[in-house]
Amino acid sequence: MNEGQTCVLCRIEEGIGFVTLHRPEAMNTFNTALALELDEALGAMEADSGVFVVVIEGAGKHFSTGIDLKEILGKERHEMRPFLALMDRHNYRLASMTKPVIASIRGYTLANGAGLALACDFIVAADDAVLGTTAVNVGLICLEPGYQLARWIGPKRALQYVLSGDFIPADAAERLGIAYRVVPVESLEEATLDLAKRLAVKSPLSLKTGKRGMHQIETMMLERAIDVAGEHFASLAVTEDAREGLEAFLTKRPPAWKGR
Repeated sequence: MNEGQTCVLCRIEEGIGFVTLHRPEAMNTFNTALALELDEALGAMEADSGVFVVVIEGAGKHFSTGIDLKEILGKERHEMRPFLALMDRHNYRLASMTKPVIASIRGYTLANGAGLALACDFIVAADDAVLGTTAVNVGLICLEPGYQLARWIGPKRALQYVLSGDFIPADAAERLGIAYRVVPVESLEEATLDLAKRLAVKSPLSLKTGKRGMHQIETMMLERAIDVAGEHFASLAVTEDAREGLEAFLTKRPPAWKGR
């Protein structure tokens, strides 16, 4: 890729924001430019009131095979920690986003690329997709992607993948509950768009409350989780959109969300 060329492409169609990793000649590996542009793109999608759902995809045959190893080798000791913090920045951004984020994956989705996909709310996978926490195979270790994987399948099972570097093919990802849907590679775009459209017509306030609430109660004890969930539900139930949704359902008409 020529120096200065954009590493992340963005477009918005019918309330759906598309963020495309665009280093296909390097299997969409993370370098400094891609990490910075990805964070900027996700921030812009979150801030845009006309975007209701975000889709992250990869250009070419693969979603992402992780961090560019050549860039790692080029770092001095004092540069390594800040560099890796940048490579992980998408995790903080995705965790703070109030809009649903779908990872649309095909081909290799490995290491930091797997971490990115696993940090999203949904994964729609082509049947040729392969996930993997594979850094152990080159003398490194996938702790951040492993953390994200553990949120889907539990810590011990995730540890086995982190230590072995074994692949998780699409069909296994579906059985494990990681992939929301697996489709033939030629149907990936259609399946992703179908899910995005279904989410885009739902109440933005409901989606926002659902994401924040589920993240908040994830590690709470049962009694506290029930209380906090009830508080979120009560706050949502008195909004204009909640009344609109209930009235629309009872009168059998489409709701008109106002976001308040």
